[in-house]
Amino acid sequence: QVQLVESGGGLVQPGGSLRLSCAPSGLGSVAGIYIMAWYREAPGKQRELVANINSHRNTNYADGVKGRFTISKNNTRNTLDLQMNSLKPEDTAVYYCFARHGLTYWGQGTQVTVSS
Repeated sequence: QVQLVESGGGLVQPGGSLRLSCAPSGLGSVAGIYIMAWYREAPGKQRELVANINSHRNTNYADGVKGRFTISKNNTRNTLDLQMNSLKPEDTAVYYCFARHGLTYWGQGTQVTVSS
């Protein structure tokens, strides 16, 4: 059974940083997964793509997070990570890990709250 388990969410002040991790099970090495991504869903808004990375490590970012967020694969820990810097209140959302490898899979989500 495939599972994507997110961790690293929490409460942070504006301008602060957080690092999210997603640990897939049942899909083998993150290096070989076709597409992995982070999405987020804020209250009252549709789920949106934050960033994605493919098996060739090509990355793509939403305009609102370019230059602040970095998506990467850690082959040692076998995780998908999202380093988030210079966080803003509008980054507040539930963040979801996504994987496409034949079928598509979603994690359960982790809450990120940016507030003073």
